[in-house]
Amino acid sequence: MVLEDNEGDSVFETQITEEHVETHYGNVHCIMTGTPKANLPVLLTFHDVGLNHKSCFDPLFIHEDMQEIIRHLPVCHIEAPGQHEGAKTLHDEYSYPSMDQLSEAVPAVLKHFGLCRVIGLGVGAGAYILAKFALNHPDMVDGLVLININASAEGLMGSVASKLTGWTHTLPETVIPHLFGKDEIDTNHDLIATYRHHITTTMNQANVSQFLRSYHSRNALEVERPVPGGSINVRTLKLVNMNLYKEHIAAGTFLFCRNFLCVLHLLHNSPAHRLVHRCSTLLIVGDNSPAVEAVVDCNSKLDPTKTTLLKMADCGGLPQVDQPAKVIEALKYFIQGMGYLSSASMTRLRSRTASGSSVSSFDGSRSRAHTNELQRARTHSRGAEEKRGRSHTDSMECSSNSDQIASKSNQVAC
Repeated sequence: MVLEDNEGDSVFETQITEEHVETHYGNVHCIMTGTPKANLPVLLTFHDVGLNHKSCFDPLFIHEDMQEIIRHLPVCHIEAPGQHEGAKTLHDEYSYPSMDQLSEAVPAVLKHFGLCRVIGLGVGAGAYILAKFALNHPDMVDGLVLININASAEGLMGSVASKLTGWTHTLPETVIPHLFGKDEIDTNHDLIATYRHHITTTMNQANVSQFLRSYHSRNALEVERPVPGGSINVRTLKLVNMNLYKEHIAAGTFLFCRNFLCVLHLLHNSPAHRLVHRCSTLLIVGDNSPAVEAVVDCNSKLDPTKTTLLKMADCGGLPQVDQPAKVIEALKYFIQGMGYLSSASMTRLRSRTASGSSVSSFDGSRSRAHTNELQRARTHSRGAEEKRGRSHTDSMECSSNSDQIASKSNQVAC
């Protein structure tokens, strides 16, 4: 694929590398697109249950607006063991990895390709895996874009229902309600038929069943919203790099007192020892998605100063498939907010702000909602935009909670 680079009017050819990477938990199929650069992160994707990198992300990455991003940032797609096209049935003696173990397979992939820092883009199960990876390896993650994430463990009733469904339904009938909402299933017959056919003919259903069981057996992500103005203590400290701490102990170069060792012990063994996200996070969900409540609940647990919730109106279970252009625009703002893609051309969104649960329109007065990552992203392109004049594109509803103590995260609805 050949693309024209706007910055230098030069032509470059995207390099694509497809490999099976060996990890402690089995081989994972990976597709590396582009050449990693020392000063830029890599866009790292992980798919949902019943999907692979093509069915999950192709509508997003083949979109013309996405070319601005992939010409600047390399992309690495990770597929869970046995989930790629043409995968053979996994051996009977193979124990399918848990969600936590799959997250620990990610560092092996990054090491294999020589990658240091990433921006994670995950959907469903993939969003959970990348969030867990970010909690355990914060120094390797610049930002997270999580679509349809469920940070909670499956409850007892849900676990029983999943088992009953597995006994009485075929695999496609089990996976489809996980990916799409009821209204979408009842009305968008072509889309549902496409993905049902994909699951039936393209995916190895025995392997998908194992991935699905692993997802249903997930633990709750250990995330907790920090208390604004609260004192720094064991439950609100930033993540201590315990691996580095252990290396110093083993080398005999780490001097400590009894009290400090006790604090580290408490921090490491506390259920909150990995609770604080150090990276910016964009949560995305369609308003007709079966994951709406889970995503809103996850948002309530994350640091509001680093988290933005994008709830997309008239959107189904897979926003990157249903409305890729809007997802790409939000992704551009998010990446620009971290200081990347400053030269990429951006469109301006008309926004409407809201306070509390009510939404008030400010379109007439052209009021702008400059919030969190979206605000910082807009400032990068403000000079160029003033020369071109203001453009008016898809409108976004921005709502913020009026509770100043616990609910300062941005909630954006397209």
